[in-house]
Amino acid sequence: MSHFLSDSQIQDNLYDVDTVREIDQAAVTELNNEGIRLMKRAGVAAFEESVEAFGHPSLMTVFCGAGNNAGDGYILAARAAQKRMPVQVVELSESKKFSPETGRARQYAEDNNVPFIDFSNTLEIKEGVIIDCLLGIGYRGPLRAPYDQAIDLINHAELPVLSIDIPSGLNADTGSVQDNAVKAEVTVTFVAAKKGLFTGKGPAICGEVIYHSLDISEHLFSKFQPSAQLMDLSNLLELIPQLEGDEYKNQRGHCMVVGGDHGYGGAATMAAEASLRVGSGLTSVATQPEHVSSVLARCPEIMACGVISGQQLEPWLEKPSVLVAGPGLGRSAWSEQLLQKAVASTLPMVLDADALNILAEGRVIKEKAKSQWVLTPHVGEAARLLGVSVEEIQADRFMAAKKIQEKYNAVVVLKGPGTLVVGPHQLAKICPYGNPGMATAGMGDLLSGIIGGLIAQGLSAQDAAELGCCLHSSAADLLVDDAGYRGVAATDLLPYVHKLLNQECQ
Repeated sequence: MSHFLSDSQIQDNLYDVDTVREIDQAAVTELNNEGIRLMKRAGVAAFEESVEAFGHPSLMTVFCGAGNNAGDGYILAARAAQKRMPVQVVELSESKKFSPETGRARQYAEDNNVPFIDFSNTLEIKEGVIIDCLLGIGYRGPLRAPYDQAIDLINHAELPVLSIDIPSGLNADTGSVQDNAVKAEVTVTFVAAKKGLFTGKGPAICGEVIYHSLDISEHLFSKFQPSAQLMDLSNLLELIPQLEGDEYKNQRGHCMVVGGDHGYGGAATMAAEASLRVGSGLTSVATQPEHVSSVLARCPEIMACGVISGQQLEPWLEKPSVLVAGPGLGRSAWSEQLLQKAVASTLPMVLDADALNILAEGRVIKEKAKSQWVLTPHVGEAARLLGVSVEEIQADRFMAAKKIQEKYNAVVVLKGPGTLVVGPHQLAKICPYGNPGMATAGMGDLLSGIIGGLIAQGLSAQDAAELGCCLHSSAADLLVDDAGYRGVAATDLLPYVHKLLNQECQ
């Protein structure tokens, strides 16, 4: 799992590259156009974070490219030399390509007797730590030699790595990696936090993300619009209605799960149990008759009704306040009939799994109430909804989620590392919680049930999607802290969901 540490609360806000450059230029203007002052702050901050993370290594090897983050690296190297720490700079670019500030930073390193080494593919780094300052936020397109070779060398050195501003090779706007990227233990990012650090490949290769504002005033930030925001579980938990003491179950909503075709009853059962555990007053399942006994055996609090057709489902749709359609739904004639009736009900809906696949095939009439929908696709389902490849989705998750949102006028939860929540007229929201242990069957069913259970209690589709994602992923983080990543089962999360709700909602 990744962690995000910040020296400023404003950095729930995330920015695209063009806006970061504008903020950077505004900050330099505030410093009387002396960009070297900002560069020195960055280099010193990165050095201090390296010492905090890795102590005093036997050798610090700084890989510098041609951009301004190379300048940060030269400042860091000079600082290490001043502190009597063994240090060397591996250079991949000629100084004639440097900006004036980077040129001054290199001279500063030279004045402090930092040794410089020209990169070659025979270079070996066998000890200490590595500082990655090869490519900054302006990187786009395929890697060119010798940068591709240098990234391979860093990743195969089996040494701790700190990346300055962004791991080289990662797209700062999208979180995608076209060829290869440095895998860092720590990424220290400056000026403004970049949205690509937190989704797609970002969480896997950034390690712990540490933000430094470099003492840029919050007043300056107020002039610029963020393009995304990190969600915060503590704040979102405040959205849950407080218990007044005189409620009864019907006042806390009724969530019905529609799904569980032949052989897939477990998915619908897990979604229903998740809805129950987040506080839905009533929870029911409409499923194939063969699954009714197993639903009741697993969780007798769930009301299970066996239906063999859409026509049999219709009377049951008069009772719920929200539907979760898709867990274990399948793609049979039965599946399509149930989904058609669910959509026709005009109830708020969470659509997942095969409900999304049927929707993508155009076999569902989209009713006017679709603005109350929450769609929860993984990348494969997202690709089908847009009629594109998985690679196109992963190349720009923000754009993909926005296109789905606009196409279906729904709140979209694009699952995966750095899950995105994109709703109408909303900034993209990123879930900063979660871990690799979640890559197991049933996790999506649990999430759809959690979101449905929150909507049942009166939360809007947007709020329920945001809180649901954060509850789900935070519970997974608590679980792996206790038991490790291996062998996680989806229902293992439920006690931790319950714990999070009751810790925060006394």
